Amino acid sequence: MATLIFAGFILLSVYLALRARGGRGPQSVHDFFVASRQFGAWLVFFLAAGEIYSIGTMVGFPGGIYAKGPTYGVWFLGYILLAYPVGYFLGPKIWDAGKRYNAITLPDLFKGHFQSRFLELVVAVTAIVFLLPWGQLQFTGLVAALKGLGWNFQPLWLICFSAMLAFVYIAIAGVRASAYIAVLKDVLMVVAIVVTGVAVAWEAGVTPVFQAASEHVSNAMSTQQLTFAMTTIVFQSLGMYVMPFGVQNFFTAKSAATIRRTQVAMPLYMLMYPFLVLASYYAISRNIALASPNEAFFAAVTQLLPSWLVGLVAAGAALSGLLVLAGICLALGPIVTRNILSGMPEHRQKTSSKLVIVLYLLGSIVLTLLTPNLMLTLINMAYYGVTQFLPGVIAVVFRLRVRATAVAAGVLAGQGLALVLYYKNPDLGGVNLGLICLIVNVVVMSVFNGLLGGNRARAMDAGVGALSPSKK
Repeated sequence: MATLIFAGFILLSVYLALRARGGRGPQSVHDFFVASRQFGAWLVFFLAAGEIYSIGTMVGFPGGIYAKGPTYGVWFLGYILLAYPVGYFLGPKIWDAGKRYNAITLPDLFKGHFQSRFLELVVAVTAIVFLLPWGQLQFTGLVAALKGLGWNFQPLWLICFSAMLAFVYIAIAGVRASAYIAVLKDVLMVVAIVVTGVAVAWEAGVTPVFQAASEHVSNAMSTQQLTFAMTTIVFQSLGMYVMPFGVQNFFTAKSAATIRRTQVAMPLYMLMYPFLVLASYYAISRNIALASPNEAFFAAVTQLLPSWLVGLVAAGAALSGLLVLAGICLALGPIVTRNILSGMPEHRQKTSSKLVIVLYLLGSIVLTLLTPNLMLTLINMAYYGVTQFLPGVIAVVFRLRVRATAVAAGVLAGQGLALVLYYKNPDLGGVNLGLICLIVNVVVMSVFNGLLGGNRARAMDAGVGALSPSKK
């Protein structure tokens, strides 16, 4: 029964993708990737929420609490809440810059403002590198969701099935399909989380579950844990809206005011999290042995819900992962065809992007199979690199006079240091290494900009001196 319900919702999502096409003829590049900047507040709201409240919410958040204790989830809640004010003020300015430069991708913004091919390539290549973990994150969660259905297939087959569905959504109608499916996904996700939390409260009680869970994990936070939580909240709240797919979602809106309206309503989704905490505490309190912490949420689902509701929950989780996976692909495809392979005619960019998407999906599949990780670790890894684009984005949207070479130097310094610190794993006193790297990024950019500016001034003075009459 669970599989039947799950299949029904998946077929409904494919139908919605077909409806999104709406009898349109061949889509232009701008329509396929950013809906020709025509989306109103409702579609932008669901599309943006679909990217934020993904399978990491349903699977990664409970898995992190199960593996690390409840204190480990503090930063997860904090950074999302703090990010909304950032998005409220920064999002409309990103939209304005996108319209000004007719941008489809994040590197398009850098290209339009700085007129630098080198900086465009730096942003494009590193965006792809640091979004590989984000694709892996979705596949990891999708495997957990499909196993929750009782599917005992090898992970390879489950991942390939997910990749195929994501590509089908993209191929049908591009970002329009994602927007329509996002409405279904959000309804299923909210219902699934609330129903699971209510089932835990009804079956085991809230107080008993919390008391039993406290016997297995500590609710106290050490100074180092608190430092990590606070610095991570600040760092990731700054980076959430410079994700390449997040920037591209802004470009779908029909106005800057549309983005402001969506950001005001976003915090309402946070009402889901108490129900998720209950589900993860239930898995802890029952001392359920799991193959992976990522299965914590579905441990509660399969033990407490009837078969048909398990199918609904699995569909909500799967669509959460598939939607974000499609969004990543829709961002990375044009990054390759527009920014890395510059000069490609627009009529070829859409078809070529689909080939790039296939290659990206294959690469993410390989990473998922070879290096399985806790989902919260994958989230951190992606943010370490992507948030380094923030100083450059600030320069673009506020039209600051910063040199392209300085921005590129800052990005590469921040990302390079992030990789070194991540693999050496030094003791930083609990401070999020990404925040340290972002500070280094800004310092390097400022120093280079000052040096280059000084060199230019000296060159101009020398030129003026050479042209002026000599003193007798």
